[in-house]
Amino acid sequence: MNSPKLIRADLHSHTHFSKDGLTTPEEFVRRNVASGIDCIAVSDHNNIEGAKAVERIAPFRVIISEEIKSTEGEIIGYFLNDPVPRDLTPEDTVKAIKEQHGLVGVPHPFDRARSSPLKTTALMRILPDVQILETYNARNLLQVDNRRAATFAAQHGLIASAGTDAHWGPEVGHTWVVMPDFADRDDFLDALRAGRIHGHAASPIVHLMSTLAKIRWRLGISPVQREYKAAGKAL
Repeated sequence: MNSPKLIRADLHSHTHFSKDGLTTPEEFVRRNVASGIDCIAVSDHNNIEGAKAVERIAPFRVIISEEIKSTEGEIIGYFLNDPVPRDLTPEDTVKAIKEQHGLVGVPHPFDRARSSPLKTTALMRILPDVQILETYNARNLLQVDNRRAATFAAQHGLIASAGTDAHWGPEVGHTWVVMPDFADRDDFLDALRAGRIHGHAASPIVHLMSTLAKIRWRLGISPVQREYKAAGKAL
């Protein structure tokens, strides 16, 4: 019997459609191809436009995802068809994901260096609906926070995931899950459950680059803003 094909999947990454991101879809694709990544969950903040832009040009599989800011911290929706509005309660965020047959994940759940992790009290409330917990985030400054996430996932029977959380080109391609290939959303969870995480911590300088991206957005000089303004569209 042949062994299943194995792929490398980065299950949390950003383009410059995130206000704190600097990577164009073209650079994003180029760097992931060079790194041998086969599958990406493009998870821009509060929109799926970056994921769609990557999907249009990528030779690899793209999971349309969104890192959604709820009223108590961030939640990722995987396999989305439509964007989920920001600033809903955690419960309503989960409901909106599940209404479109998406999967519910929680990124960087215990990262003490960020302002955006989902509050632990909120995580416990929505726990019955959480399928995926990010147990390795390359941007976490303290590896003990990744280890705490891994322990929590094991204790609660959650499927572990990992991602670069890349917002800047040089971050791309340094963290992935080796997992069996999958046919569709319904096969994905079983494949991820069998995965092995290969994590490489990002340099702390990446947080400075995200700050620069935010400043660019506030000044209205992001390429995304210019493109959308020229087309008469809003983001």
